Amino acid sequence: MKRKMISAIIWSLILLIALLVFIGLYIDKTKENKERYRTQYKNCISDAAEEIDTYLDRKIDYDLHYNMVISYLGSARSFIFLMEDEEMTEKQKSINELHYCFVKYPEQMKTRLEAVSTALKDVYDNLDKGYDEINAVVDSVDKMGK
Repeated sequence: MKRKMISAIIWSLILLIALLVFIGLYIDKTKENKERYRTQYKNCISDAAEEIDTYLDRKIDYDLHYNMVISYLGSARSFIFLMEDEEMTEKQKSINELHYCFVKYPEQMKTRLEAVSTALKDVYDNLDKGYDEINAVVDSVDKMGK
């Protein structure tokens, strides 16, 4: 009986240590994934700003560049959602609304491309004023019009 009890205690300790190791690995992998999502989010924001700048420089093939911006903003929405940080909630709302405006109001957004490009560059540079600029652009859109 004594031998079985000692064996059970040893197995319990081994399983507890294994559980703690797996919890540590899970936490480490979660942090790694969040960092990867943050990097991909910033890349999408940068790519959207570059597409806008490319159109503004060349003034050709508006539909292609506009659709690419919508695509990059859609990807950025997905990545910011996956980060699940408390601080990102308002930022996520801003990006969602900007994407919505690009999808729903293309005629109005055509006149605001320079402001959006500046805002996205500020977001990429980790400046909080970029999100304020995005909110200003979204607020300037007439949501009752086209």
